[in-house]
Amino acid sequence: MLTEFGKELRKIRLDRDELLRDMAEKLGVTVAYLSAVENGNRRIPDNWIYAIANLYNLDDSEVFRLQELAYKESADMMINLCNASPEQKNLAFSFARRFQNLNKDEVADLQNFLDRRK
Repeated sequence: MLTEFGKELRKIRLDRDELLRDMAEKLGVTVAYLSAVENGNRRIPDNWIYAIANLYNLDDSEVFRLQELAYKESADMMINLCNASPEQKNLAFSFARRFQNLNKDEVADLQNFLDRRK
């Protein structure tokens, strides 16, 4: 069954009169792999959002929609801390430890804070 992310990929493809094979070729993967991602049987590769955005000249709202759908379907998330300062690393680890215990109001407050920082 197609995931919401998969439906959005299909829409992008169909809007440009492409087949699954065409998009798979552009992304450098097999048709089976792309199909598995669309159906939620494979994890969405981290670089796909920007690769798809570049390949299909998506505008900011389309990129945001893809990101949002990808995040909703992810069970986990990785943060690259290679170039992070010690303070940023500490913040990331503190957040990860406390994440499961945030209540609805705290989540809303944090989201509002982050949205203002865009």
